[in-house]
Amino acid sequence: MAKGFDCATPLTRAVARKFREDGYEFVCRYLVPSGWKRLTQAEAEAISSAGLQIVSVYETTASRALGGRTAGLTDGAIAAQTALSVGQPAGSRIYFAVDFDASAKQMDTVIQYISAAGEAARNYQSGVYGGIAVIEAAMAARACTGFWQTYAWSKGRKAEGIHIYQYDNGPKGLGQPIHGVNVDLNLSSGEAGWWNTLSAAAPVPGNANGEGKDYMLKKEDADKMIAFLQAAYMVAGNAESGKEFHRLANELRLASGQKATLNR
Repeated sequence: MAKGFDCATPLTRAVARKFREDGYEFVCRYLVPSGWKRLTQAEAEAISSAGLQIVSVYETTASRALGGRTAGLTDGAIAAQTALSVGQPAGSRIYFAVDFDASAKQMDTVIQYISAAGEAARNYQSGVYGGIAVIEAAMAARACTGFWQTYAWSKGRKAEGIHIYQYDNGPKGLGQPIHGVNVDLNLSSGEAGWWNTLSAAAPVPGNANGEGKDYMLKKEDADKMIAFLQAAYMVAGNAESGKEFHRLANELRLASGQKATLNR
């Protein structure tokens, strides 16, 4: 199990390194466009250089999910744009927080929010943070592909198949003070969708449920682009443009899951 933590306080490289030296492998940070707790590109680079992985969580207010589908579409689009701005690679995951004890009557609205957020954050996988009722409802609805459960509101139960488990919020729910930062403690079984600024971009899922193509481009779109390139090459008709055409065509093939061809 990978040891991690989440916190609202931005981390410096020195502090992140201390956590890494203590055996922590990942940190969950807030992927929001503004505010004191937001993850910035500079912080993401500092965390990455210290050897920690990053888990992105989007949360503006605790009960934001009660805004349903409309709020989800808005938040998903903002989250994806913010992720891009801080250097989060496409194909990694963004968790959308349901930071309250959602009731059975509220659950349909919450699931609509989660599904819509993943739909709007199209270049990223989507996940949900919440208590066991939210996690199990999201799993049953296939509303997302990532599940981060908190022990809060879970009545001692732990769902099967979760990717992150938050097991300690501190004695008063304000976190444990470690290296001058109040943190909540987490464990991950893997496949959490974490990232760092040093890694290559991961494959992009076809939609919020991870279905469809596993490549940036659809094959038919890549083939159309290659045809346009070929037409341009035929007009130019020289060896230098031929080499460039072949290079670009192979980039399109690889991006759509096809094999590169030899330049003959």
